[in-house]
Order: sequence, then structure tokens, then C-alpha cells
Amino acid sequence: MDIGVLLPTGSAQWGPDGDPRDLVAFGVHAEGSGFSSLFVNDSLISPRIEALTMLAALAPATERVTLGTGALLPFLRRPIQAAQQLASIDLLSGGRLTVAVGAGFPGRFGRPFYTLSEVPWERRFARLDETVTLWRDLWNGATSFHGEILRFDDLPPATMPFRPGGPPIWLGGATPAALTRTGRLYDGWLPYPPDPADYATGLLDVRKAAADAGRTAEDITPALFVSVRVDESVESGRRALQDYARATYGMPLEELEKIQAVVTGSADQVLDGLGRYVAAGARHLVIRLGAVDLPTQRDQLDRIAALIPELRARADQG
Repeated sequence: MDIGVLLPTGSAQWGPDGDPRDLVAFGVHAEGSGFSSLFVNDSLISPRIEALTMLAALAPATERVTLGTGALLPFLRRPIQAAQQLASIDLLSGGRLTVAVGAGFPGRFGRPFYTLSEVPWERRFARLDETVTLWRDLWNGATSFHGEILRFDDLPPATMPFRPGGPPIWLGGATPAALTRTGRLYDGWLPYPPDPADYATGLLDVRKAAADAGRTAEDITPALFVSVRVDESVESGRRALQDYARATYGMPLEELEKIQAVVTGSADQVLDGLGRYVAAGARHLVIRLGAVDLPTQRDQLDRIAALIPELRARADQG
């Protein structure tokens, strides 16, 4: 059982007096507190420390934790240059990189990214799959690539990652098509369903698609992206998360929790809420801390760190 944390790389989570240079120390503290991974988000429509820049800064400062993206948007970058960036981080971290990817969403959290990147919105899922295939081919020494969208007749020698074949690549998404693609092509699944029952059924579909493609369940890491706030009660936690949802997404909590997993309450209530996802099959939790300034983020980090032994015990029992 792995329990990771999403670093607060967006300025909406720093607070008015926050210093983003503290994020490296934040990550080092998380590693020392028992978290097994540090993840970063990727965006163009809100101020933040760029995802791969943050991971490059964390690589020499940490020793054991997985460094991950949740989720990287490959269309924001030229595919061959992105492969070199990812291989470089994998090298600098000694093989600790995990790359969760996505294609963006309809509306303001996706389509404007494509406009800014001068990449067509159409066929975005095919473009994503081809980009990942290109990365893997490059990391295996390919000298050309001929997909339906991406075509390169003469590929230069690539920067080779620390691990043969490159870092594991996960897919974020829970549509029926995403579940099938995860089972066929990807090394992990990082969704955020509000209902643990939907996680369980989605994981079954992923594993069925994997079996149909000649793969095993062990080939795919079942992960979960979830926003968490440990507080005195569910009511006080929801009040704090209301501020977080508005600052981060510009929407009320009631709308956010319709589309994303959210768990709050006392320590025992948070354990029970996360435990339902563990019982549904999740084995790598990526926890986003529900706070809007760095001191409170640090406090939430410590509160959740205290729950790690029990969460792992519940996974072992399952």
C-alpha cells in the first residue's frame, strides 16, 4: 500500500505569505513522515510551479519517494522534448519517476489548454496514446515512429531513462473508453470517483481489458486521487473544503464533490472514508490536502501521516 501526497504547487494553495521555495522542504518533510510518493499537477490556466520543474528540484533533495505527475498533460509539450525531460528526471531520481497522464476535460479545465498549446482538440485521446507509445519506443532505441497523428522518419538518439523501457505510465480517467485503454496500454490507473463502488466496478473493467490484452492484474497499479481534510468533524471539514474548492476551482464544494473524490471529518472518519476505497481495491492513494496556505498544508500533512500505519494495515487485511 502506497500513500502519497499532491504537493501544493499552485499559488492558490500557498496563501498570501507563502513562499514556493518552501515546496522542496515540504516534500522532504513528507518523505520523512512516511509518505511513499510526491505528486504534482499540471496546468496552464492557474499560476503554479511547472510540474516537471518541480520534480527536477525534488529529485536530488529526496531519496526514496516516488516522484509522480497527477496528471501530466502531454499535449502541452513537444512529444520528443517531453520524452527527454521525463528520462532526465528518471535518471536524476535514480528511477523513481511515475508518469500519470491525461488528455484534459471539456470546458475550462481542458479545451483552453489546447488553444494555448496550438494543438487540435479533436482526436485528443488518440494523440495521448500515440505520444505515450512514442515515448516508450524512444526509450527502447527506436529511430523512427509512424503513427496516425505523430510521424517521425529520423529520430535522434534519445536520452535513456534510469530504468530500461522508461518509467511506468498511468492513465487518469474513468470513462468506459479510458478503462479499456488503461487495461490495454497503461501501467496504472489514477481516477477520482466520488463513490467507492464506482472505483470497484471501474477496476474490474480495467482488469478485464487487461486480461483480454494478455496482461495480468499485477501489470496495472490501482491508484486513487482524493482530496482530504482532517478536522474536528465533517461539518468543520466541509467548511474548510468550501474555501479550498472556491480558491482552487472557482466552484462550491457541492459541485466539486459530484466529480471528484472528497473525504473529510475526524481522523477516524477520514480513515473510514479512505478505507472504503482501499476495500474497493485502491493500492496507491494520492492525497490532495484541503488547505489554502502552506502552514495549514503542513498541518494537514502531519495529521494524515498519523493515519498511514492504519491505512496500510487495512490494505493488508484486504
